[in-house]
Amino acid sequence: MASVAQMSSSAPNVPVTVLLVDHHDDTRSLYREYLTRAGCLVEEAADGREALAKAIARRPDVVVAATRLPGIDGYQLCQLLRRDTATMSTRLIMVTADGVSTDLERARTSGADATLVKPCLPAVLFAEVQRLVHLDRSGSVETSVDSAEAAAAIVAGVGGDGAGSRAHERRQILSRVYRRGPTTTPPVAPPNLRCPQCDKGLVYHHSNIGGVSERHPEQWDYFECASQCGTFEYRQRTRKIRRVDHS
Repeated sequence: MASVAQMSSSAPNVPVTVLLVDHHDDTRSLYREYLTRAGCLVEEAADGREALAKAIARRPDVVVAATRLPGIDGYQLCQLLRRDTATMSTRLIMVTADGVSTDLERARTSGADATLVKPCLPAVLFAEVQRLVHLDRSGSVETSVDSAEAAAAIVAGVGGDGAGSRAHERRQILSRVYRRGPTTTPPVAPPNLRCPQCDKGLVYHHSNIGGVSERHPEQWDYFECASQCGTFEYRQRTRKIRRVDHS
């Protein structure tokens, strides 16, 4: 099985270049290590202006950008890259900490090919990179997230003695991949909450399911205040509520 590094849209056997854009050094380091081990060439930028310059100058295959960035935010970065002839066909993945529908729609209209919601595992990001590069090369119909994630994990584990056996084991494990993402029918019923600012009842909007696996799930519930105090996030595991900042 060919790795994602061998699936560049420009030519076979050319490593895929990924530009990681995030102002958190730890996040970039986590993704860089995983993608590098998978065979990708990784560039980094800590803010939107640096990312714009690197994307135009170095022409990466995929840009992975957080929505919240100093200077030019992720949405503006997407729009600028789509307008420039040098980067208008570059694959763009946005990563947001807020899974509310308005953010997801804003990412789509800004030009993102895919949007992932934090916490986002490196394997999930790698699977999305692989899926987009595969589409560029083959023009095939999009594969499901489950299939892409399974393939990504298998590719990452190939090599050395017993590679075939490990790949077979991974196929069996990942045939039951834990589904993540936004939903309006979460496994745990959202609580009845009051706005911490005006004390009026909050209106449930949707939930985001995350976590490492079905054994260790995470659930964030999103509410809107009827008095327009804003959007609030409730984390089931910690039972804490916080106002979501969209700035």
